[in-house]
Amino acid sequence: MNDLSILKLNHSDIFGGAARAAYRIQGALQAAGVDVRMQVVKKHSDDWVVSSRPGILPRIRGIAGGAVGELTSRLLGPKDSTLRSPAILPSGIVRSINRSSVDIVHLHWICGEMLSIEELGRINKPVVWTIHDMWAFCGAEHYTSELRWQNGYAKVPRQAGGSAIDWDRWVWQRKRRAWKAPFHIVSPSHWLATCVRDSTLMGEWPVTVIPNALDLETWQPVDQRVARGLLKLPLEKKIVVFGAIGGGRDERKGIDLLLQALNILDVGTDEIELVVFGQSQPKEPVKLKYKTHYLGHVHDDLTLRCIYSAGDAMVIPSRQENLPNTGLESMACGTPVVAFNIGGLPDIVCHQRNGWLAKPFDVDDLARGIKWVIEDEARSNVLRMAAEEKAKEYSYSNIAQRYGALYRSILNQGTRESSTLQGDLMAPAS
Repeated sequence: MNDLSILKLNHSDIFGGAARAAYRIQGALQAAGVDVRMQVVKKHSDDWVVSSRPGILPRIRGIAGGAVGELTSRLLGPKDSTLRSPAILPSGIVRSINRSSVDIVHLHWICGEMLSIEELGRINKPVVWTIHDMWAFCGAEHYTSELRWQNGYAKVPRQAGGSAIDWDRWVWQRKRRAWKAPFHIVSPSHWLATCVRDSTLMGEWPVTVIPNALDLETWQPVDQRVARGLLKLPLEKKIVVFGAIGGGRDERKGIDLLLQALNILDVGTDEIELVVFGQSQPKEPVKLKYKTHYLGHVHDDLTLRCIYSAGDAMVIPSRQENLPNTGLESMACGTPVVAFNIGGLPDIVCHQRNGWLAKPFDVDDLARGIKWVIEDEARSNVLRMAAEEKAKEYSYSNIAQRYGALYRSILNQGTRESSTLQGDLMAPAS
């Protein structure tokens, strides 16, 4: 695949779940010999293939983009906590992209400070867009439980305490006007792909499901006793793990549902301990009958490997979720996942084979799943082996092969269309 040239665009290279997923896909493509570069707003790594625009103007634009997003959130009213991106300010990079020699522009999480909606419509090269949330086919929202994206954001009455302006409808209409030619959408999960197909904006666009990638030479189990020793966790107890950026501060991640499940869990208080990463201990910790270890934000993969490997179960109690990196990473480290049967989690978890899928938001069933996974040592060993086997589906080689096939099909289609057009133009008049 060394004849392909790909430019990837993402807000960041390694900070955040979408960034980590994008960066891993880049690593998979590089390992397969693809000429791939990444351009970001905020660079955190020292990888030479990742570039950010230097100079004062991009910095000013980045600050302004963040301010616009914050202002939009404030205008929406205190009752609405959904993350929104209006994508108003232009970046000025589309001209250089269109002049470049890259074959395909591959978008990831480009909302907010990366590109404006109108700029996206001016890219004149084939576009692949791996979506990591619902923003692409929604209005300004990144996730929503409403279904306005299915009816074209029909006008709705103003909600009490909300904004006088229907920001989501306005952003959606800008997308509809600006995006004349379809992008090729890639969804990491079947759930999000179904949402794309059901949407008014992108329902007729091409969609392919390709999961996120994992470097299985990096993501492997650590001996559980060694991992617990390094993390100063007890050797004799069952360890339940929960992790997310910001820990329990994001309601969508559902830590409140996990705490409810643990408080009704029919297991002795001296048998289980909870590990939370992504958050330091809060000033007023939630009362829980089990001891809780807060590990704060984790900056390196080796520590994350130890955390997963130290656990007997990784719990992902999210209310909404695409294809969480925590689930893939946990599986690769041989730790079964307990989650609600929502979003992209059924793509990862095979019920009672490598984990447990609870009825959505049923904390009693979530508690049953945790107990079922951890209570029997022989069963736990079988689940661990099944989890490791499942993780092989996300290897760099598998994911690179699937993206390579997609790139080639898009370029071949473009070549055929060009040849047909040229033939029509050269055909003699009848």
